[in-house]
Amino acid sequence: MAGANGETAYPSQYETEVLLKDGSRMRLRPIKRDDVERWLTFVSRLSDRTKYLRFHYVPRLGREDAIRYCNVDYRDAFAFVAEVLRQRREEIIAIGRYYRLPNKTTAEVAFVIEDPYQGKGIGTKLMEWLTNVARDNGITTFEASVLAENEEMMTVFRDYGFHIISHLEEGEYQVSFPIARTGRVVQKEEERERVSTLASLGSVLSPHSVAVIGASRQKGTIGQLIFECIMESGFSGVVYPVNPNAEAVRSVKAYASVLDVPGDVDLALVVVPARLVAGVVDECGRKKIPSVIVISDGFRECGNEGAAREAELRYIALGHGMRLVGPNCMGVINTDPAVSMNASFSPYYPKHGNIAFLSQSGAMGLAVLDYVSNIDMGISSFLSVGNRADISSNDLLQYWEQDPATKVILLYLESFGNPRRFARIARRVSASKPIVAVKSGTTAAGSRAAASHTGALATSEVASEALFRQAGIIKVDTMAGLFDVASLLSAQAVPRGRRVAILTNGGGPGVLTADACENSGLVLPQFSQETMSKMASLIKRISSFNNPLDVTAGATQEEFSGVLKVLAKDEDFDAVIVITIPPTTVPAAVMENAIKQAAPTFKRSEKPLLACLMGRESARRKLATDHITIPCYDFPEDAVSALAKAAKYGEWLRLPKGTVPRIKGIRRQVAQKIIDSALTRTVERPLWLAAGEIEELLDCYGIRVAKAATAETPDQAVAASRKIGFPVVVKLASATISHKSDVGGVALDIRSEKEVRAAFKDIKARLAKIGRQGEMAGVIVQRMVKGGVETIVGVTQDPLFGPLIMFGLGGIYAELLKDVAVRLHPLTNLGAKELINSIRMARMFRGFRGAPVSDTEALEDLLLRLSALVEDIPQIAELDLNPVKVMPQGEGYWVVDARVLVR
Repeated sequence: MAGANGETAYPSQYETEVLLKDGSRMRLRPIKRDDVERWLTFVSRLSDRTKYLRFHYVPRLGREDAIRYCNVDYRDAFAFVAEVLRQRREEIIAIGRYYRLPNKTTAEVAFVIEDPYQGKGIGTKLMEWLTNVARDNGITTFEASVLAENEEMMTVFRDYGFHIISHLEEGEYQVSFPIARTGRVVQKEEERERVSTLASLGSVLSPHSVAVIGASRQKGTIGQLIFECIMESGFSGVVYPVNPNAEAVRSVKAYASVLDVPGDVDLALVVVPARLVAGVVDECGRKKIPSVIVISDGFRECGNEGAAREAELRYIALGHGMRLVGPNCMGVINTDPAVSMNASFSPYYPKHGNIAFLSQSGAMGLAVLDYVSNIDMGISSFLSVGNRADISSNDLLQYWEQDPATKVILLYLESFGNPRRFARIARRVSASKPIVAVKSGTTAAGSRAAASHTGALATSEVASEALFRQAGIIKVDTMAGLFDVASLLSAQAVPRGRRVAILTNGGGPGVLTADACENSGLVLPQFSQETMSKMASLIKRISSFNNPLDVTAGATQEEFSGVLKVLAKDEDFDAVIVITIPPTTVPAAVMENAIKQAAPTFKRSEKPLLACLMGRESARRKLATDHITIPCYDFPEDAVSALAKAAKYGEWLRLPKGTVPRIKGIRRQVAQKIIDSALTRTVERPLWLAAGEIEELLDCYGIRVAKAATAETPDQAVAASRKIGFPVVVKLASATISHKSDVGGVALDIRSEKEVRAAFKDIKARLAKIGRQGEMAGVIVQRMVKGGVETIVGVTQDPLFGPLIMFGLGGIYAELLKDVAVRLHPLTNLGAKELINSIRMARMFRGFRGAPVSDTEALEDLLLRLSALVEDIPQIAELDLNPVKVMPQGEGYWVVDARVLVR
């Protein structure tokens, strides 16, 4: 894309931030033509050895070289620079570039890194982003000439994940490798990302020394509260109060500036007025502090002026390579006895446990810490991310994934920063540790206006639901529900299925629990003869053993415990819920002891046991024995809800994850030319493709469209009907009217030329009657497709989530019934099958009430081809295939109507 002066426009979309293997951050950006002076300064700092390894001799580089190297077209020649901040000035410390070889899809690649920054992984990050750009520009292979003694560069190539071909020739390795992003490449990139994230968050959650900048002696101030909380928590490291107006804070020597603090500082907590934060953080950078937590408010949450402050804060922290928590946050907590740090202003310091918690809201975080302390729940670590100027849930998920102290991860989310990255990370983490999330803001009144059915139905809230479902995240609607699920999964095994046994000493609560189970999708099998015989030998006064089982209020401890142990070993059940009523003839402690006695048997059987001690509020979530905790709930519905969500998570764990298939026979380049040609015919954006363009585009991806032709006159319509063959459908052709049937724009089952002419005239007359005749571009004459189930298949580009693929009941019922499901792109082969089966009316495809079984395999193929189309053609903003008629098994499908909006 060229600018106004004919020069190639600067590709700002490739500006990025990366994490290095030592945990520091760095900015990468495309080189600019005005980088000449910075380039000259950069090469002047390179040692002769570094120059030799890069250029294979020690050159004298001057201004002409700088101009040549800084002028690239961003397509055939591209360069990234890595920058740091020195004295508030940006300085280049590394460059990676490629040059496309003449008339080839191969490019030569080279890197040079300033001496003090070598060995940090900068070359690997430059490689990652150069290959991303090269692939976008049609380059498939990189080549390089590397001196035999340059082992560091060869290591970058060999360890990246590409298939390297190299041979030694006159002291130089000639290296070549395809840059396709294979599964191995993705795996290696993710491994490096995890290592970098763990390294970067170590100084946030496990620092050895902390400076509190703004520590105060004045009671009631945030600076005073934070310093006091750190001291009271028994922090294992060193704490430095920084206050220019105090000699000491809580009898600890204070320093006027963080630069005056002796020795190294791992973490700085900044509690100063917003206008002073940037200067303080710059001092932290000069002090080489790896991480800062900005508690102060007055940033993006306060409007444009605050947003400008936050942008400056981000710029400074990134320039110094620091990790940044906040601003506008309440801090972090790590209860690990080896750290024992409450670096927040919460007076509630929870006990050590195996639950990690992240909150985007400081106020909610404060309330949660109060709540978990009240119910005696243990926390491994807590972090309030505030405005998320840097560190977000994506970072913390990767940290907690590798944290042996964390078993369950809880999230309170208000919005997503990068949902596509969040989905990728969460899907991986959920496979080993459950993630339970509450997301607020789900009922926003102002949904964006959409031009298509798909855009109207696939809202951002629907996208959030799809993200959680695909990533295996357990979504709850309330904070109480969040901790109900956490209590279960932090203490018990994930249920293997939905089969539940209910044991109670009171009939009513058992029935209530059974109703809740049925309403939540849990099932209550009856006891086998063998199980009933075992229970009858334990409780001789009961003649009928049904599920739920009421052993009556007179049950002894031995009877209650014995029945529980029988159920723990019974393979017909996946979980057991036990409900006790307030004590009458038997003390409460008897029932509690019975549950405790049975707990080890449940642990050995890896079967979850949940207790509802009705009327025993003080016992909530506190029933424990021999390092085994039994989650306790106030009411049966709470226990059932938690169990149902855990069972659904267990099902997700057992599902095979599927793969994104490579579809053969796709004509990607032809499809791109169709889009490019359409975009050149007008400057109007967005642009609806013409019917002929849509048919050609879909044909490039093997998507079956019922034969059709556009006609501007009745005579043309008649000619088209002759060519297609009767019967036909005549329908309005219009770029602005999407609901054709609403304006009388569809005539079905047309069987003669006379009827074709009449249909054309009728459609035109109806539009004239409502004053919209100017929106008619003619008609579309299409082969009449009889039978089949009408469905809708579509795509919309969400500004946050990217492409969303929608499937549901179609035709005129699409928006009326709204029986649709949405998944994030890309679809896997199993994801396509699951998408079809997830709508309420999916049984229509299975031969409902004598109807033929539908060809869902062909429908799955359509969804996968559509996913490939969206991957290849990013200009598609919205796409509707409605209706898609799914024919009987073996007969495929037909796309009857299609609309495509491009930008």
